Amino acid sequence: MKILVVGGGGREHAICWKLSKEKNVEKIYCAPGNAGIANVAECVNIGDTNIEELLKFAKENEIGLTIVGPEVPLVMGIVDEFEKEGLRVFGPNKKCAQLEGSKAFSKEFMIKHNIPTAKYKEYTNLEEAISEIDSFGYPVVIKADGLAAGKGVVIPENREDAIATLKEMMSDKKFGAAGDKIVIEEFLKGIETSILAFVDNDTIVPMASAKDHKKVNNYEQGPNTGGMGTFSPSEIYTEELANKVKETVLEKTLEGFKKRWT
Repeated sequence: MKILVVGGGGREHAICWKLSKEKNVEKIYCAPGNAGIANVAECVNIGDTNIEELLKFAKENEIGLTIVGPEVPLVMGIVDEFEKEGLRVFGPNKKCAQLEGSKAFSKEFMIKHNIPTAKYKEYTNLEEAISEIDSFGYPVVIKADGLAAGKGVVIPENREDAIATLKEMMSDKKFGAAGDKIVIEEFLKGIETSILAFVDNDTIVPMASAKDHKKVNNYEQGPNTGGMGTFSPSEIYTEELANKVKETVLEKTLEGFKKRWT
């Protein structure tokens, strides 16, 4: 089978490397890929958001499966476009990708389907956000609604920094249109663990837990990034917690998708 991996980061490198170990994989292409990926796949000079050209490439090269890594093309609807043409593609469709593409949508979805989440409020008016910021206490979590390459979440420790963050996002447009709407959220203290799962219409298969380190500096200092490094499994993710997460988060999310779009 010929496989096309869309993206050009560490995630896509890991996917290509793993695919290269599979005997039934005939050829791996990666668009756009990078210098490291070139060691295990043929890199193709097509941007990961150029859906039209990616679709054309997949057809011309008889790609048996396309795997999409980055969130931006998923939110743009790359899966929907490939499926319209009868091509096999791995990733959420445009509707489901809203969970990643909009913080406000994901919060509303979680509240509606009784999925545990921090208290929050969304804002489109800067002055209103400033006037209510103290009610959340400090530290406080401020999130740009849209995609911001993993950098759109800021956790100010005091009012001065919080107001500066709000102005950067909403007035100065630090993250462009992604900051037209923001979400202010209560700060939850604890150890972060990331849980991913393979999902189809009926089945949930959780992957190994992971601990993502987003801060740019050591000891959880500095601004967030798209991720400085990750280790797996997470040291806190017990079997008991895994069962709880599957029951209260994963199963309710799948159930919510079914209720909303089927």
